[in-house]
Amino acid sequence: MMYRSLTRQQTAATLRTTIAAQQQTVVTRNSELTNATNAGALAQTQLTTATTADKNVRARVTAAQTTLTTARQNLAKAEKKKPRSNAAITKAKNAVTAATKTLTARQTEARTAATALSAAQINARTATATLATAVTNRDAAAAAVVVTQQKLTVLPTAYSLQTQATALGRDVVTQSRPTFAVADTVQVYGITVHRSVAYAFKRMLDDARANGVVLSGGGFRTKERQIQLRKSNGCPDVWTAPSSSCRVPTAIPGRSLHELGMAIDISQNGKTLSRNTTGFKWLQAHASAYGFINLPSEPWHWSITGG
Repeated sequence: MMYRSLTRQQTAATLRTTIAAQQQTVVTRNSELTNATNAGALAQTQLTTATTADKNVRARVTAAQTTLTTARQNLAKAEKKKPRSNAAITKAKNAVTAATKTLTARQTEARTAATALSAAQINARTATATLATAVTNRDAAAAAVVVTQQKLTVLPTAYSLQTQATALGRDVVTQSRPTFAVADTVQVYGITVHRSVAYAFKRMLDDARANGVVLSGGGFRTKERQIQLRKSNGCPDVWTAPSSSCRVPTAIPGRSLHELGMAIDISQNGKTLSRNTTGFKWLQAHASAYGFINLPSEPWHWSITGG
């Protein structure tokens, strides 16, 4: 949760970048749709022209066939007519020849027109399919923008995520303590902390350094070390005396958040923090944004619960 809080700004920036890219895709898809629409209109015009041309040339073929039939009939009559007229027969033969030539030309035209019509039909089908694809692509691009905008709209604020993370702090401690192992810790600039707080802790140290405040400290310590501290800090009883009874407040072994790596005793320039240090003042102003809370009685002690 705290990770999401600290990366919320980055997530929002990523979403805005995505939206900008998606909006550019919508522009591209709209351009493709316009081109596909124009191409479809042109293909339909060409198809209409080709259909008309094919219809007309077929009519001319039919007319040429009729003319040839009539010319042949006239030739047959001329050859049967008595007395025989060679001039009439020659004229009739010439008419048959001319009609045959015309029919041949019209049939050639018809084949050409049929080929053109077939091509126009294919182009029209292709244009229709391309237009459908362009519409689908444009709609998908527009829908993607809406989805990403919704993600940005519902993205919780950093404060909301931070508040939720703080509220979950005690639950994290309760859940982690029974199964905790040293393997659950990692190093952050030489400070051993629980991996669940490592990202936020590192961000806090980095941001403090960017503000001119260099922080360090001690995080995880073993139960054995906690026992030693209880003894050296003069606790009346290692296992039962309250931490406030020690010369330096020290939690009962098994209860310290240091034993989970979820508490850090922070120092500045090698010295334990006090309330008048710039380190404490910076943490007081900013640490909650990273999920760390101060134990009021110990200016140096910061944990995920404030305990």
